[in-house]
Amino acid sequence: MLRQLAAGERPLAHAALDELPDGKPVEHLRAILVATGALPPRDEHLARLERWISWSVAERPDPDQRQLLHRYAVWHVLRRLRTRLNSAHATTTAGQVTAAQRNIKAAIALLDWLTARDLTLDSARQGDLDTWLAEAQPTHRTDAGNFTRWARRNKLTSLDFPATRWGGPSSVINTETRWEQARWLLHDDSLQPEDRLTGLLVLLYAQRATVISRLTLDHVTTEKGQVLIRLGHEPVVLPEPLGTLVLQLAATRRGHANLGNDGSSTWLLPGGRPGQPISAFQLTERLRQIGIRCGQARTAALFQLATDLPAAVLARMLGIHITVAVAWQRASAGDWAAYAADVSRRTRALPTAE
Repeated sequence: MLRQLAAGERPLAHAALDELPDGKPVEHLRAILVATGALPPRDEHLARLERWISWSVAERPDPDQRQLLHRYAVWHVLRRLRTRLNSAHATTTAGQVTAAQRNIKAAIALLDWLTARDLTLDSARQGDLDTWLAEAQPTHRTDAGNFTRWARRNKLTSLDFPATRWGGPSSVINTETRWEQARWLLHDDSLQPEDRLTGLLVLLYAQRATVISRLTLDHVTTEKGQVLIRLGHEPVVLPEPLGTLVLQLAATRRGHANLGNDGSSTWLLPGGRPGQPISAFQLTERLRQIGIRCGQARTAALFQLATDLPAAVLARMLGIHITVAVAWQRASAGDWAAYAADVSRRTRALPTAE
């Protein structure tokens, strides 16, 4: 690849690298070229998803099915993802790509099943959908709902696929273990500071590994002797010794990449690729090796926080969607409706100046 670029046989552009077989050598070379300024940065996860969608749609043999799948994948799934990214000024995460691919794969599975029985979305009836749901893979049974509801809204089918309401955490909430692990991470200096910070952000603030991996120095500030970190719309004051730990990590952070690393990286947790943060998978794996399960730890943290805080405060503080905060508040039986009503009554009862 380097010989081709040097000889001018392949132009120095993202599109030229996209033509090569996907794999770690190409990904690493692209990261080096971006980190050294030879190529402009771009959202790699989103670019990979766009290529996958183009390939998945193009391989469909039926032109009508290609058109339908393109309409759903590009103008619904991809457009909705871009809207979320633009509103949050963020880049795509691996989890978002996986979720989008699962929705599209489930749509393909349903369409293939209908085609094999000489059916279409328009001609299929509710009994046909019920039969497919009984036979389909568990993930497809859940993810196909997005496609079916989209088709119904666009008057492409009469099939009814009701949304599945979340019924609360499926695993046991172990609050005591959560606090034991948090105290351990706060005071054990023998652990790597990156692992201590990551684990504490999961255990205390219910953060996802994908969010933690993309924290930058701009997310950390100091004010009046306090250390603050911005996880949502409003910064959170970090208690000691967590605040000191964050400042130490920001001052001594070091990635594993040498090429393209001139010390100017803004990532709080630099990764192995030049100019890139550590991956969410690597963060999760490192926590697993020291005995912390991210999913269980985050569930316990959300359950406790939803009990102690109103949903609106929880959403602003943690950077989660308000509907997610409300769902967790209900699951934890934290009834803040009376609190909101009381605040509203006290606001109306305030005397007016004459």
